[in-house]
Amino acid sequence: METGVARRGLMLVLSSPSGAGKTTIARRLREEDNSIEMSISHTTRPRRNGEKDGKDYHFVDRERFESLVKQGAFMEWAEVHGNLYGTSLAEIERAKQDPGCGGVLFDIDFQGARQIRAKVPDVTAVFILPPSMPELLKRLRGRASDPEEVVQRRFRVAMREIEHYALFDYVVVNDDLERAAESLISIVRAERSKRWRVAPVAEKLLRSGDTT
Repeated sequence: METGVARRGLMLVLSSPSGAGKTTIARRLREEDNSIEMSISHTTRPRRNGEKDGKDYHFVDRERFESLVKQGAFMEWAEVHGNLYGTSLAEIERAKQDPGCGGVLFDIDFQGARQIRAKVPDVTAVFILPPSMPELLKRLRGRASDPEEVVQRRFRVAMREIEHYALFDYVVVNDDLERAAESLISIVRAERSKRWRVAPVAEKLLRSGDTT
């Protein structure tokens, strides 16, 4: 039944150490629910083969990024592996203005998750874990484009990132991709059914006397 009342939108933060499968799981979620808008971050890291500016990231140089920081343009930003990443306030407003938007997904690290949570208390935060550290190292080494010293640095950073799992509302272990993706989809469904999100619908029914 169409109520004519918009439910309060979902703001979903998805974080993980590098190599845990966060990007693939996020893609599966959006294949299941294309009403979820992906927040496109700004970054100073070089563009990889196949990536498109404005679709995968907004690629900018460090000078431009730092200028945006001074302007207060970011909801959150951090330096990761020597590169700067940030979520712009304009990106959030873009998603809010889209009438078909069923939520905004932030693909960010724990530092960004902490900053967003400080500003948006009702954000839903999910952390993706690898099944084991040896498996994580194997996955990192499976990236043919990264030399061994980069792999080892990412592995050490991953250990520090996992220490911050308690910042998150949910933790999903990616020991099986399909099962992990279904867990995330289930989290989204449950969060959308929370009383305070659906309250406008219930209140409208009460005011109208509609019991159908």
